[in-house]
Amino acid sequence: MLPLMTACSPSQPTPHPKADSAPEAKTKPAPAAPTAPQPTPTTDTHAPPKPGTLRTFTDWTVGCDNALRCTLGSLLPDASIGQDNLTLNLVREPGPVANGGGKMSLAIETRNDQAATKRPPASFVVDGKPIALRDAAALAAAIANAQSLKILDANGATLATVSLKGAAAALRYIDAQQGRAGTVDAIVATGPAASRAPTPALPVIAAIAPSGAAAKLTPAQIATMRKRGSCDIGNFPDGADPTQFAPEVHVLGGGKSLAILPCSTGAYNLIGALFIIDGATITPAQTDAPSGFEETGADSATPVKSVVNGSFENGILTSYAKGRGLGDCGVHQSFVWDGTRLRLSEQSEMGECRGNIDYITTWRAKVAR
Repeated sequence: MLPLMTACSPSQPTPHPKADSAPEAKTKPAPAAPTAPQPTPTTDTHAPPKPGTLRTFTDWTVGCDNALRCTLGSLLPDASIGQDNLTLNLVREPGPVANGGGKMSLAIETRNDQAATKRPPASFVVDGKPIALRDAAALAAAIANAQSLKILDANGATLATVSLKGAAAALRYIDAQQGRAGTVDAIVATGPAASRAPTPALPVIAAIAPSGAAAKLTPAQIATMRKRGSCDIGNFPDGADPTQFAPEVHVLGGGKSLAILPCSTGAYNLIGALFIIDGATITPAQTDAPSGFEETGADSATPVKSVVNGSFENGILTSYAKGRGLGDCGVHQSFVWDGTRLRLSEQSEMGECRGNIDYITTWRAKVAR
């Protein structure tokens, strides 16, 4: 993937810097009344996760996260699925351009395109007009009222033709979600009003840094976990590698460890049941959001939570539920441990199985350790 950055919308003036300080008061203000202590950056806000939703407009999909960072991504026509093709994502940050917000970036996904590994993308052409590879703002403005978009290599040869059906509607959706409709900051839904686009703060999770040594499980403990999660070895295909059945154990901190117990498998998804080990006590792990595709856990008849294709590294538990083997649809999630439960710190999704493997972020939190 080629991540490419640019500044604000080309239709906006360069933001003026703010004054370093306010004018000196002519009279001495009265002492302020005592107020409640304000949260520090490390104070947990205890915000329940509410990931944004995705919308599809013909050949583009779009979504915004809880901080109003919005992304639109191109989708391949159904007839092109499985061929070498490039996809394009455009991201717009929240907030008024005059205050430094509204910046745009783009990324071209090249991992599914053999030609792009030898002939990297070098520029765009929109309705015959050349646009620099890094100028995301100019590209967004151009495709809002265009018929064709081509991605070129350094020699000017066409690497991909991207459908623009639905692009204008997706950009208009972003204008509405970010509070820009009818203002000078909008890309499509422009108007004369000054922008008052909000910039929501990210929620904060006070997480615990891993420390100590991971627990060592006995065969009896593993058997107990299998029973509680209905994780029968018969869920695995005949002849499966026995190492697939073995649990992973990772230290969480505070004397506790996390066990990820393989519970069942499909063609490209391995479901792992989650348990907390605290000395001799083993309990199902608690999460503040469902992982993978299901509201239930490892088995719908049990209270045990699970992850899909799960891994744990640097204090972060990840789940990557694929809608199909190509990985062009599904849900990717990250969780952190707060001493009591696993908390969703990030979620990205792709609801359409149409070639785009650059998922759209729908939830973010700031992790403080």
